Amino acid sequence: MNILVFIKQVPDTNEVKIDPVTKTLIREGVPSIINPDDKNALEEAIRIKEEYGAKVIVITMGPPQAETALREALAMGADEAYLLTDRVFAGADTYATAKTLSKMAKKFDYDIIFCGRQAIDGDTAQVGPQLAEQLNVPQVTYVKEVKIEGDTLIVKRALEDGYEVIKVKMPVLLTAIKELNTPRYPSIKGIFESYREKEVKIVTAADLGIDPQEVGLKGSPTKVISTTTPETQRAGEIFTGNVKECVQNLVQRLVEKHVI
Repeated sequence: MNILVFIKQVPDTNEVKIDPVTKTLIREGVPSIINPDDKNALEEAIRIKEEYGAKVIVITMGPPQAETALREALAMGADEAYLLTDRVFAGADTYATAKTLSKMAKKFDYDIIFCGRQAIDGDTAQVGPQLAEQLNVPQVTYVKEVKIEGDTLIVKRALEDGYEVIKVKMPVLLTAIKELNTPRYPSIKGIFESYREKEVKIVTAADLGIDPQEVGLKGSPTKVISTTTPETQRAGEIFTGNVKECVQNLVQRLVEKHVI
């Protein structure tokens, strides 16, 4: 069984700031992490590998420094890692990203493709579903549990008020949510092996045989005019004391503001 896991290296959300002039993210000096939902996807792929036997292939698209995320994935237990990096990939929206990733996926015989539900820097939740459409394979989103029965998966898909059980044949694309599992920490042995014994293979647009006009910013129908952060106009107030005193103070303030 081959499992593809698509991950993304994202800025640590708590550290993100917007350049007031260029309206773009300030990435210099900002620590990067593997997108949290992608880590749940990777963990589930490794769990399936350990329980049923499989090869876990992890793939990301990004700048050269995204190699760090792939090394961490290898240290967690992935078998192979590929970094799609090329200047023509820059500025891609979800459509162009999914198109590029689909070209890479088609290079493998796969049974399951895992993606995170959404990336914390974009919050679109579109790449996984669009990738499934590009590959013409079934998809199940918001996955919170996976069981394998032969060539079929029994999947629990989270809803706002519960879950639904879906039976789906492989190959299939699944998008993971945090309720699926708790990602493991890389072992010391895994970290050493990921840097000394394992390879991160570089893939360019030419390797994929893709037209540069169809990917990156040129291939993206989405155009970002401006990005801003809301300005805080009012100062907050913190009540101190025991719970009863805090509630009484809160009610008093709400009465004074004619809220209640």
